Amino acid sequence: MLRLTLQGMRARWVTFTGSFVALALGVGLIAATGLALAATFQAPHRGPERFAAAPVVVRATDTLRVSTPIGERTQRLADPRAVPAEVAAELARLGRTVEDRTFPVSYASVGGEDGEGAAAAGHPWSVAAATPYRLTDGRAPRTPGEVVVAVAARERDRSGGGVVVGDRVRVVTPAGADSRTVVGTVAATDFETAVFFADAEAAQLSPRIDALVVHADAAAVRKAVRNAVRGTGSGIDVLTGDERRRADPDPDRDSEALVSVNALLGTAAGITCFVSVFVVASTFAFAVAQRRREFGLLRTAGATARQIRRTVFAEAVLVAVPASAAGCLLGAVGAPPLAAWMVDSGVAPSWFVIGDQTWPLHTAFWTGLCVAMAGVLTSSWRAGRIKPTEALREAALDNGTMPPSRWLLGALLLLAGLGLLVWSLATDPGEALKRKTYITRPMLLIVGFALYAPVLVPPLVRLVTWLPARLPGATGLLARENAATGVRRTAAVAAPVLITVALAASLLGTTATINEAKATEAATQTTADYVVAAPGEKGALPAPFVTRARSIPGAAVSASRSTAVSVLEEGVALVRSEARAVDPAALAAVSRLPVASGRVADLDDGGIVVNEEWLTRTVGQRVRVWLGDGREVTLRIVAVLRTGTGGNGVYVTPRNAPGAPVDRVDVAVRDGADATAVDAALREAGAATRTTVLTKDEWLARSHPRSSESTRLGLLLILGIALLYTGIALANTLVMATSDRVGDLAVLRLTGATKPQVLRLVAAEALVVVAVGSLLGAAVAGLNLLGLRGALALLSVRSPLVVPWSGLGAMVAASAVLAVVAAVVPALTALRTRPVEHAGTRE
Repeated sequence: MLRLTLQGMRARWVTFTGSFVALALGVGLIAATGLALAATFQAPHRGPERFAAAPVVVRATDTLRVSTPIGERTQRLADPRAVPAEVAAELARLGRTVEDRTFPVSYASVGGEDGEGAAAAGHPWSVAAATPYRLTDGRAPRTPGEVVVAVAARERDRSGGGVVVGDRVRVVTPAGADSRTVVGTVAATDFETAVFFADAEAAQLSPRIDALVVHADAAAVRKAVRNAVRGTGSGIDVLTGDERRRADPDPDRDSEALVSVNALLGTAAGITCFVSVFVVASTFAFAVAQRRREFGLLRTAGATARQIRRTVFAEAVLVAVPASAAGCLLGAVGAPPLAAWMVDSGVAPSWFVIGDQTWPLHTAFWTGLCVAMAGVLTSSWRAGRIKPTEALREAALDNGTMPPSRWLLGALLLLAGLGLLVWSLATDPGEALKRKTYITRPMLLIVGFALYAPVLVPPLVRLVTWLPARLPGATGLLARENAATGVRRTAAVAAPVLITVALAASLLGTTATINEAKATEAATQTTADYVVAAPGEKGALPAPFVTRARSIPGAAVSASRSTAVSVLEEGVALVRSEARAVDPAALAAVSRLPVASGRVADLDDGGIVVNEEWLTRTVGQRVRVWLGDGREVTLRIVAVLRTGTGGNGVYVTPRNAPGAPVDRVDVAVRDGADATAVDAALREAGAATRTTVLTKDEWLARSHPRSSESTRLGLLLILGIALLYTGIALANTLVMATSDRVGDLAVLRLTGATKPQVLRLVAAEALVVVAVGSLLGAAVAGLNLLGLRGALALLSVRSPLVVPWSGLGAMVAASAVLAVVAAVVPALTALRTRPVEHAGTRE
């Protein structure tokens, strides 16, 4: 049997080469994305950065810790407290201390373009000795109006576009904007952009003490801190050694950066694995189905069913083992360029590299082998069951393409996909907006439609060829009959197109629709004419701008602060919710919140506005929460907001967010007021304080873009890998299918068809198959998008569906061109031989 197997593989080398290519590329994709995913499981170890030269660092804790029956639960505080003055005084008795203050600033060259300038962090110069910052030029700041700035090596002269000693820069601080002189420069770091002020000026700009550098014994410092805070409830951290990293700016930035990369690569790996399994199984099953006549002859010659199955499995193993090994090699070679592209595109941090993990290669190898075996399992079983008297009839026509097992499995998958959609709409419509949901749900429908392809192909073929079949000439009619009769061939070729269109339309359409819904929701809820927001996540608007904006005649102004509250749900889950601290009366003049129950106007220092996602959400109920600075309070629910797209957060009063600066100002022109005068006064205040003033439409375009760069790059990574593979698989399957039809093409030539006519027929059949696959993919995407539209309606978000027609059109066109080329080239090669030599060719 082994000799017979090898002879069969030699005779049908095109089919087996196609199977080898499909499996090798599929395993390679799984291996590459698996290696990249494995590299996200652990961030690199970093020691202390900002306070690397500090012996002891004392600061208020930035972590909320809550005891529960199943252990301690933690959350990062949004607004950590300052170090109490009594603690600073007590520690000063132990030895020399240096007070660190951190406050948001931005700076730009005087005379440069209007704008907010480069975002940075302000510090007193005295703390620089405990940090890596050392003067590279100039001197330390001594008086108000002098600053030292961090400059990259390539920007230490004017030719590099940088700032040099003696330059005048316009610096925006919490106290406003003013011109200052650069008296020194330090080397830039990758953890922050620093601007140093004289100690007295820094204390005036930011009176609170954020941290203390203490030159004393750590044990004595801890004892003094315990004595100073005893009974006050203030949480103070004493950091030494590697623990000093907790005082660095954003100490978890490496692990947080990996979270987004992990989610992106996890999604890409999931889709890649699904696409690879789908295409490989389809290709191997088609390769076996092509050989039905050969199996019939073997059965007639006396081969048993077990021998047929053993032959098929032996061939699959002989192809799958080297193909999987080649795929692992491709994945190992392709993973580093993938990681480099992610770094260059800003998707991954600069230090991201492929590690030395080998388990993704083992996983990819065995996945490829198992998928290949699964791909031939059903077909070989059916081939082995053919009786000798039925063999030739079974091989001649595509009948019996839907056994009961295929009907059942397809029904189960379609019911699962549709059932999950209905269930989520009935129980949690917001689930449909989550990435894991709108990525995995189409997969069930894709496989379900693919299993029912033998049933769906004939009517779809007649639909797309209705007009061409009625045109003069026989090309349209023959294309229709060939595609409808060769159901297995048509279904196998249409499978890559189905998955391409379904995935692309579902992902692109869903993300575009969700972005549009969020923008529509923000536009509906914001009735302000102008929105002024601080740059960055922890930015602050200058106090003089807020004061001037509030004094503008005819302007309704709402100044708000970003904060967060945490709630313990079901006694074990500490859930953090983003919140805004607002004045309810001022908020009512510039917004229209989606209130489900209660009144936002009733918000006071003892109240809170929550949304429908909260476990406790009945107006009048009291709920225990932890505020942004860690204080535990019990607040009364005064209003409940609808969930919407997930951006409807929590509202408290400014008194419940004492450490949060004003980072957003909404301005509305009052009825009867002079809109031109309000606009002029607001923009004058912005120019004086170096604050960017945006109209509502400008703010929406910036804060809710229809397609952000990170989303675009993420989709490019997820879809690019998968769609490139499906494109190759489409060409590969068409080459296999066309090469198997040389006898049919020869018969057409002998009946009088010219070479151009035969090639036009082959191209027409390829286009018909692409159209069928596109319709099936569009059906999957349509169901997915309709489910999303229903979820948005249930969430009270009125937003239209966004269908990416241009992207879909480009993909269908590319598939059509690829299909025509992949079908015509092998046909053209076959037509070079005299028709009489191929006329009797069967297997």
